[in-house]
Amino acid sequence: METSAGLEASNLATNTNSANAPIETDAVIIGAGPVGLFQVFELGLLEIKAHVIDSLPVVGGQCVELYPDKPIYDIPAVPVCTGQELTDNLLKQIEPFEPTFHLNQEVTVVEKREDGRFNVETSLGTRFITKTIFIAAGVGSFQPRTMKVDGIEQFESKQLFYRVKDPSRFHGKNLVICGGGDSALDWALNFVGKAESVILLHRREEFRAAPASVAKMKELCEEFEMQFLVGQVTGYESKDEQLSEIKVTGADGVTRRLPLDYLLVFFGLSPKLGPIAEWGLDIERKQLKVVDTEKFETNVPGIFAVGDINTYPGKKKLILSGFHEAALAAFGAAPYIFPEKKIHMQYTTTSPKLHKILGVETPVFD
Repeated sequence: METSAGLEASNLATNTNSANAPIETDAVIIGAGPVGLFQVFELGLLEIKAHVIDSLPVVGGQCVELYPDKPIYDIPAVPVCTGQELTDNLLKQIEPFEPTFHLNQEVTVVEKREDGRFNVETSLGTRFITKTIFIAAGVGSFQPRTMKVDGIEQFESKQLFYRVKDPSRFHGKNLVICGGGDSALDWALNFVGKAESVILLHRREEFRAAPASVAKMKELCEEFEMQFLVGQVTGYESKDEQLSEIKVTGADGVTRRLPLDYLLVFFGLSPKLGPIAEWGLDIERKQLKVVDTEKFETNVPGIFAVGDINTYPGKKKLILSGFHEAALAAFGAAPYIFPEKKIHMQYTTTSPKLHKILGVETPVFD
């Protein structure tokens, strides 16, 4: 279900025909997840307008693509929110800065120009000339690891799913959930009491999920609220072009049949840097190394890396860490955009200038 903020983001999205002249801008942000959206805000406070590019068709990154309804508990001053709610609130926060979104396209070319700016081009032919680039691409272009059973791909997006976008679709149905990580356990626990039946299938007894989730799953199994089986899917049966059963081979070598309505598979993600790996940036274990933690600039002057895509000593992959990085990256980029201007630190609580930028009234204190 698309929220009002999501609709606004879709309305902002534009695709530029390759025949048109390049868009000249101060900043291009690659990635429209929470950190990329907050980068818009931090740049906006410095009066820097940004264009945002994302390979997904919607704004929100992993938060919306992978767990829109999953609760997040570590956003400062927000006791709990879902990935979708976080995205909606960030979109509302950046409304005063009117960013332009270019969705469903991937950045394919980044070239340094003789004048110090960058040529940027996307898979749809949208072209930019920009003074700075902010890479907020999360883990890169991520794809779910798929089930390797010949022919089963014909049921994808019908009865076989690697992501849950509409949980209500699975209510009252017979579900088999495959995987041993947090996503598999979280969704199995979520659907108990909502689905007709839930069977969790994992290739071994050990899990990569949070111990509390594993303990809760075992407790529910003991109460006959759900089932856990050790084994792997090795085949399937169909009837009237519908997936009717899967064949599961257990550790004992015996193959059993499981009837089902839906098969949910959570084998994790396979992150790929894609074209980013070809832009001359220092890379360490599929992450971009930042030169220092004062500006979060890469080895290429004018290109900054924020959020899960970057690495440095002490790096913690948390959304709130990405927000901090975005703030410092904005100040680090300002000299490229305003070389003659001295940037002063101002506070949104007291600065009339920032109040004007944000479109709010300056409070009067007695």
